Amino acid sequence: MITTKTDIPPDGLLRQFKASYGMVRIVRRNETSDLPAVAGAYLLILGLREAILLTRPRASQPPLLEGWYVYAGSARGPGGIRARLARHLHHDKRAHWHVDQLTMRRSVTAWAVPLPGETECDLVSRLVGSGHFEATHPGFGSSDCNRCAAHLLMWRGLR
Repeated sequence: MITTKTDIPPDGLLRQFKASYGMVRIVRRNETSDLPAVAGAYLLILGLREAILLTRPRASQPPLLEGWYVYAGSARGPGGIRARLARHLHHDKRAHWHVDQLTMRRSVTAWAVPLPGETECDLVSRLVGSGHFEATHPGFGSSDCNRCAAHLLMWRGLR
């Protein structure tokens, strides 16, 4: 459950990242200016306080339920990881990517984990392989990917 008192993602989710990637830096909206302007990948940790009906990639899918999600993305363009995460962590922007449906909402809390030198597909593979994450909405964030079911994963918690 997501509450307004939640200031950071749950300990179990952070422990899962540490187990999968070693020490990671969790970045908030106002902490992107000192990120590297290099190519790489990133994870967005998304806390949904309410169910959200998506319009892309397929409007016929069920809503995303309240809970914790992780989105894996790449940053290969100008400004690299710094520019991409600065964009994702702000609400006021024009919708461009699937994940913007989430990051533009005030009811969604977002943090970022920059991972220079990684690829989003490898990040997804590692998280799904842990057994604690599941692709619930096929094609979300992965419409140009033939390897992953989705780049948005729901955290199922520690079982």
